[in-house]
Amino acid sequence: MMKLKRYMAAAVAMLASAYVWAQADNAGAASKEKWYKFEYEVNAGTNIGGASPLPLPAEIRHISSFSPNLNLQIGATVTKWIDVRKKWGVALGLRFETKGMDTKARVKNYGMEIWQDGEMLSGRWTGMVKTRYSTQQLVVPVTGVWRANRRLKVNFGPYLAFAFKNNFDGHVFDGYLRVEDPTGDKVEFNGDSRASYDFADELRAFQWGLQGGVSWSAYKHLVVNANLAWGCNNIFESSFKTISFNMYPIYLNFGFGYVF
Repeated sequence: MMKLKRYMAAAVAMLASAYVWAQADNAGAASKEKWYKFEYEVNAGTNIGGASPLPLPAEIRHISSFSPNLNLQIGATVTKWIDVRKKWGVALGLRFETKGMDTKARVKNYGMEIWQDGEMLSGRWTGMVKTRYSTQQLVVPVTGVWRANRRLKVNFGPYLAFAFKNNFDGHVFDGYLRVEDPTGDKVEFNGDSRASYDFADELRAFQWGLQGGVSWSAYKHLVVNANLAWGCNNIFESSFKTISFNMYPIYLNFGFGYVF
């Protein structure tokens, strides 16, 4: 609840800053002549998706389960129209959001570093792996906006994201680890035996990608939004080599907004 209050306060601050920007732009001109250039929106929604390799690598043999979790988002957007008819514009957004997923998969020769009896073992894992991924981010999208008709708007452009909290951990079970390489010593985990791993410190703080979506005006001030955010860089630092393939955050956001 405290985090949500902070998010709402930040969204309000974003709108206040945008209002000051608009007032500065209006200096020396009649307000009615300039006001059409700006549109303000506060919005909220939920993200559905996950971090995934593209394409699915040979190491992942079968995905047994997947849960996108409850990933909330709250933010604000300022659109500056560049023509009197409000057909084309540029939008600047600020949003706080969570992204995450829980997965369970059967893998073969999957790069892994696990803890067993206080000792770190690294090598190639064959068996089951359960993963929990979550991140809390401040996201700034800058998009071009095209108004298709009175109710429908389309947006597309890049976004930058800063993660202030990351998590990527889980455990392995029902399989074995080949220490160091696929021909190394075999360490088995059967029955209830399992070992944990934690790669949170290897996740990137900064991410970037592309966003595209639509906004539908249901009523005069209420809009319904749908946006696809596709990450363009690996969620892990380039120096991290244990997981041998890149993973990209891909999330579809559904939500609503209030326009004024």
